[in-house]
Amino acid sequence: MRKVAVIGLGSIASRHRKNLKTLFPDACVYSMSSSGRTLEENIPDADKLVSSINDLILIQVQLVIIASPAPFHASHAMPLIEANIPVLIEKPITMALKDAEAIKLAVKRYNTAATVGYCLRYLSSAIKMKEYIDSEMIGQLYHAFVEVGQYLPDWRPDKNYKDSVSANSALGGGVLLELSHELDYVRWLLGPLHLDHAILRSSNELGLDVEDSADVLLHTDNKAVIHVHLDFLQRQAYRKCRLVGSKGVLEWDLIRNEVNFVSSLGNTLLYSAPDWDKNQMYLSMVSEFVANREKYRAPTVLDDAIETLSLVNNIKSNYSIVH
Repeated sequence: MRKVAVIGLGSIASRHRKNLKTLFPDACVYSMSSSGRTLEENIPDADKLVSSINDLILIQVQLVIIASPAPFHASHAMPLIEANIPVLIEKPITMALKDAEAIKLAVKRYNTAATVGYCLRYLSSAIKMKEYIDSEMIGQLYHAFVEVGQYLPDWRPDKNYKDSVSANSALGGGVLLELSHELDYVRWLLGPLHLDHAILRSSNELGLDVEDSADVLLHTDNKAVIHVHLDFLQRQAYRKCRLVGSKGVLEWDLIRNEVNFVSSLGNTLLYSAPDWDKNQMYLSMVSEFVANREKYRAPTVLDDAIETLSLVNNIKSNYSIVH
């Protein structure tokens, strides 16, 4: 890689620029704001600044990471895909399902590599969880409890949380899209999900116009019941998954990066790597995409991200936010 680019100036864009410098130390890293405004300030880990998608196409960059707010993903991705420039789109793929489908059609038409950045699939304990589930260690799955919560004002202490993408409905805010990692990894681990019920709430605590918590009841093709809880409210970050089966229980702590197995014989710690560098998720995600671009030319690689967006849209269409 000689020329790479990141669109967006937020925290995830900063991470990607730094990681591109690590992965491709000899490459020129281009930076573009989401709005395309001319940048005059110094952008960390950016070698050159551009103001338009057309600039990136003329420069012939070899990889673009799209880390702009979700409503801009399609308008940023489509011209690049048409120019046959590989794109890694930060989650969610878009806000509108029709835009996501348009991206998929463009990938097929122009034979361009594209993927969506659901990085939790690259967490070392997630890979272990996938192995344990595929080995049928817990037997028939009966039900699962999936929970993530973190106090939104603590996400980016240097910024007013009400000005963040997470808090702005027009930019794809709310827990359903911002914390859709959980919906993605459950589909990855357990297969298709079917919606039964949801409760969306916006508390007085944060005063947002988006849902700051969501409780979603789903089931799998095999009729296992899945409870998913997402919130912006918990003062101490929490991220766990518990799968209950006929042979035992898998308890997964994503923050501690641990997996525990509970059966009639007692508790067994199957995997523990609390000091594992979680930035490795992002490095692995980009490295795997670059190394396997031919695989990512198949439009079906976008299906999971589109299904996750479809599920979110289904929830929002059928259940209103309770204030």
